[in-house]
Amino acid sequence: MRTLPESMTVIERGWLSSNNVLFRSAEGTAIVDTGYVSHAPQTLALVKQKLGARKLDLIVNTHLHSDHCGGNALLQRTYACDTLIPASEAHAVRAWDEDALTFRATGQRCDRFDFTGTIAHGGTLALGGFDWNVLGAPGHDPHSLMLHCPETRVLISADALWENGFGVIFPELEGDSGFAEERAVLELISTLDVDIVIPGHGAPFTDVARALEVASSRLDYLQADPARNAKNALKVLIVFKLMEVRTMTLDALVTMTQDARAMRAAADALAPSGECHTLVEKIVGELARGGSVNVSGETVSVA
Repeated sequence: MRTLPESMTVIERGWLSSNNVLFRSAEGTAIVDTGYVSHAPQTLALVKQKLGARKLDLIVNTHLHSDHCGGNALLQRTYACDTLIPASEAHAVRAWDEDALTFRATGQRCDRFDFTGTIAHGGTLALGGFDWNVLGAPGHDPHSLMLHCPETRVLISADALWENGFGVIFPELEGDSGFAEERAVLELISTLDVDIVIPGHGAPFTDVARALEVASSRLDYLQADPARNAKNALKVLIVFKLMEVRTMTLDALVTMTQDARAMRAAADALAPSGECHTLVEKIVGELARGGSVNVSGETVSVA
């Protein structure tokens, strides 16, 4: 079994933050994805620990969901590093359009950051002494990218492929296509020479064929009834917020669901708008029975 090159270090994070992939070589240092904003000081501390006396030269974002770019601003202030983002997100970042960037849509936060360049499908990047192909990975997010190194047979898959699934298919919540795009990405991955996958969340894994089979089966399940994707999205977004703030009242969760566009779209797919409180109460009850949250009266907290 192949191992990761010595120039690469995977910093596996909890679910509130994406994994960070750190590169060190004679050509410079780089990090792929930077976690969530509330974890930014921890991200900086981890980067400093790994780099020692070296500075960080480059940030690369696979996509701009808040859990993948929330450390950008602090790392930029600390190191004055270059930053590459998906080309299709450049206008939204330049204007800092938090609706287009989905931060408001998901009830999440991100400190404003800048960028110095863009990457897109078909491009290449030099990281850690190797060349990486940039591959489009729409589905979970229409702007998402993956990085593949044929020489080392490593794939940085972001949220397009995890060991046991993939990220929420957000476009489908608002009537856009996402299932077909996710299937195409899984088919693309199956054609690549890959020994190790570094996912956006969870440990790196080597049984790529099994992961693709699990993901394909999961996609079949969601596509057979889109309400399943909506329900999963609502659960994921509620738990994510609770991981950030630790405790919320049920009424506050209802208000957030009504105000955050992606959450409201998911809720509307599951129940009439006038039944949002009942729906959120039901979802929280299911999460509590599954051990993800605790409920005490009207207070909901992360387990």
